[in-house]
Amino acid sequence: MFTGIIEELGRVVHVDSLGDSVRMTIHGPVVTSDANIGDSISVNGVCLTVTTLEEGAFTADVMLETLNRTTLGHLADSSPVNLERPVTLATRLGGHMVQGHVDGVAEIVARDHSENWDVVTIKPPVELLKYIVEKGSITVDGTSLTVASVDDAQFTVSLILETLANTTLGIRQIGDEVNLEVDVMAKYVEKLMGARA
Repeated sequence: MFTGIIEELGRVVHVDSLGDSVRMTIHGPVVTSDANIGDSISVNGVCLTVTTLEEGAFTADVMLETLNRTTLGHLADSSPVNLERPVTLATRLGGHMVQGHVDGVAEIVARDHSENWDVVTIKPPVELLKYIVEKGSITVDGTSLTVASVDDAQFTVSLILETLANTTLGIRQIGDEVNLEVDVMAKYVEKLMGARA
């Protein structure tokens, strides 16, 4: 479980193809400072398991299912990535409950810049729109954000300077793809309501 508060802008050191999977080495001295083999680390919103640790970097194996359902398959050497360690019982929940289970890949379709923030318009898979509500929470590339507006095709988020400077969302451009995780509470409510009907 994560909070969507990015701790570090890491960088891919190397991607090794293993046929139906990849082995990814990522530099992240903050998130590896107290990590152990077997721990989880969120990489662009995807929960990965640490398989090795070495000098401020960790390695994780990424299976074909994850490569097909997220943007991790597009990562290459030197790609920047959003990193977060899992929440603990002593951690402040500054964002919202994030599982690290990506629901779909979305496209950035517009970006409006102002002096103190950017408004980014994102087009999600149509089946996810029912879970996205104005002023609700959404996770974009692992970053907990508040939905500013939503219609029947897309939604917007406002990115403050801190987010622009310290996450990959500061460099994402129109046409880029991002990982989305909708608020898990919405999915639970849907299932409960369906069971009652």
